[in-house]
Amino acid sequence: MQKLSKEFYTRADVVQIAQDLLGKYLFTHIEGKITGGRIVETEAYCGKSDKACHAHRNRYTERTQIMFEEGGRAYVYLCYGMHSLFNVVTNIKGQADAVLVRAIEPLTGIETMLQRRNFAKIKPQLTAGPGALSQALGITRKHYGEILWGNTIWIAENQFAKENFEILASTRVGIAYAEEDAFLPWRFRIKGSIWASRAKGTGE
Repeated sequence: MQKLSKEFYTRADVVQIAQDLLGKYLFTHIEGKITGGRIVETEAYCGKSDKACHAHRNRYTERTQIMFEEGGRAYVYLCYGMHSLFNVVTNIKGQADAVLVRAIEPLTGIETMLQRRNFAKIKPQLTAGPGALSQALGITRKHYGEILWGNTIWIAENQFAKENFEILASTRVGIAYAEEDAFLPWRFRIKGSIWASRAKGTGE
């Protein structure tokens, strides 16, 4: 599979990139183990206009500083002090946008993922949800700032097999504080994937 280039990540439209990441393949090579799978769920966050974004109104902190770097880096932060959440930094240097990867369909290194999650058998909860995904792939805060076309964390596409799938758009998760921006339809899922979580209040 061919790794995505820097140019994929440095585009200006984070909402489009969040959709374009669906169907791509996220891999990690951590502790000597290669794990990965097909991205099936993402969320977009725009620093310039989105109250849900950690870097809204150019909020530059120790946590958000990587978001202001050139796209194609990992923004990993702790949620509730325990769950590492993996985000893809996008846009050019100085524009703090990011895409949260929420779920993958596990394909490579499944035995390793099961061990990391303390699961006896494969099921959607193995990699559904951003905290579960990071744990299964071995991603932690120490991977903050990692370049995404290197050999530790990378995203690729299968250039020999183009897929056709429908994208479902819905509101994002856990951002009630963002006021009107909480209602933006910036969460994207591959329709019919059992590895993506359902939208709130729907069966989809």
